[in-house]
Amino acid sequence: MSTEREREQRRLERDRRRREQGRPTYFDKSTTFEGWPLLTDAADQPTTIVRPDRLREAESAERAEAAEVARVEQPPFERAAGEASAAAVEHRRLAVSTAIFSLATALSRVLGLVREIVAAFYFGASGKINAFTVAFQAPNLVRALVADAALSSAFVPVFSELLEKGERKRAWRVASSLFWLMLLGLSALTALFILVAPWIIGLFGDPGHDKALAVGLSRVLFPIVTLLGVSGIVVGILNSYDHFTVPALSPVFWNIAIIVGLVIGVPQAQTMSTKLYVYAVSIVVATFIQVFLPMPWLRGRDGRLQLVLDWRDPAVKRVFALMVPVTLGLGLINVNAVIDTFFASRLLDPNLAPTAIQKAFLVYMLPQGMFSVAIATVLFPTLSRLAARGDIDGFRATVGTGLRQIAFLLAPAAVVSAVLAEPIIRLLFQRGAFTPAQTPVVAGALAAFSAGLVFNGAMLMLNRAFFSLQSNWVPTAVALANLVLNAVLDLILYRVGVWGIPLATAIVNVAGTAALLALLRRRIGRIEGGKTASAVLRIAIASAVVAGVAYGFWRPLDHALGRTFAAQVLSLGVALALGGLAYVGACRILRVRELETLLALRRGVRSG
Repeated sequence: MSTEREREQRRLERDRRRREQGRPTYFDKSTTFEGWPLLTDAADQPTTIVRPDRLREAESAERAEAAEVARVEQPPFERAAGEASAAAVEHRRLAVSTAIFSLATALSRVLGLVREIVAAFYFGASGKINAFTVAFQAPNLVRALVADAALSSAFVPVFSELLEKGERKRAWRVASSLFWLMLLGLSALTALFILVAPWIIGLFGDPGHDKALAVGLSRVLFPIVTLLGVSGIVVGILNSYDHFTVPALSPVFWNIAIIVGLVIGVPQAQTMSTKLYVYAVSIVVATFIQVFLPMPWLRGRDGRLQLVLDWRDPAVKRVFALMVPVTLGLGLINVNAVIDTFFASRLLDPNLAPTAIQKAFLVYMLPQGMFSVAIATVLFPTLSRLAARGDIDGFRATVGTGLRQIAFLLAPAAVVSAVLAEPIIRLLFQRGAFTPAQTPVVAGALAAFSAGLVFNGAMLMLNRAFFSLQSNWVPTAVALANLVLNAVLDLILYRVGVWGIPLATAIVNVAGTAALLALLRRRIGRIEGGKTASAVLRIAIASAVVAGVAYGFWRPLDHALGRTFAAQVLSLGVALALGGLAYVGACRILRVRELETLLALRRGVRSG
């Protein structure tokens, strides 16, 4: 009886509050709303009631509130059990999505490395392959600025918001408009580039000592910009419906298609120029596959892509407005790569430097893509929720955790890729057209890049922190400053050799991390600097142990076993395995908490 009395008291209290607000009540049968009777007794309901829009909206709100009332009036243990069950289901769904995304990303990175190994076998790092490297820079830059990830990142929030509001027809109309606007706009841009390609390539001098080849290859490659522009819309739609698997696997098939094209097509070609055209055409075909592979999964959604160009819709304009900071933030990284290629081709060796830097960069980015991207992806939703709640203490702790975990994973990778750069490059690339003389040049570039690996990962985490705070322009401003600093350092350091260009990039990463940390501290106050510095110092000591153990075991094994492929795999594999064990042991001795944190995170994902 006491329970019934409490419920009745709560009902009366709710009715009292609604009467004070001038709103209709649930339990008073004489209630009116703006002169229209709210018929609450089923016996009083007529066959048809014609309601104005305002009343219909009020009734919808009442139904929602009634549902909330029913939820609140559940016994506490039942409500807690239901909420826990829903949370568990959501956690498992996110864990599975994260695991699939991480696995697909890692697989794509590995296949990208295999693709480069195959390309190095056929083309090496010197000669006309540098014409290809330069030719790929312009379309790759435009892709980063206006297509693919930049477009998808701006499109998803707008499309998802329309879906949440129930405006599904309009959401698909916006998606269709953007699809055709990007297709037409980027096609026109492609045609323009094909006309001005000789002038653009001319900025890089005489790459590969064959400027005409570079111009021709760039004209073949530039249509991928249009393809990836429409791909950004398709991927954005699927992600908005929480479908991540196929979009995440598309780059895997992209790499596979290129590898197959190289293996089948290059041996049939007679000249090096023809072989490079086979490489370029393989990339275009692979991009077609990447774009159209997810298309069938659009079926069965709330709508379909139509032939419509409603560019006046405010939602369409908002997507383009949101693209500006995202485009600058993502695209400036590629602008730095173009600047590096410019100095490498114009002021260093146009016959070797561009491709040597490109191959070293690919190896350098492998641990970045496998570790720091995964950590930032997992922690980003948590940061967003903490920022939305105004939980600054939790926000600081999460940022600090992410930075320490990234340092824990990337510091040993950095020292290993620095001290064992030459055996790594020799094992990966030195075969076929990739001669022993090219190995030290690429290895030097890799060692220089490695100095900035941890800071590159930290910048990724700090950028996500600012995105969570909805301060997108802060990391964009830092990226612009980095662009200028990178150009100045390239101009100074190219004199030391090819490795001077990657060293400039490493210094820029250090400066960018320092700037972002200072700006974030100004925004949210202390960010566990002492705790993070203590952890980083311990990690640095443990990483030094890794360097000593890995190099100490590799060198005698290399002398004893020789340089056959099997011998290199054995000597390098043993050195890396023992270095990894030494790192874990050193971290335990030094009480590096990130070791246990990472193991706990791994157990949590598995149990989810």
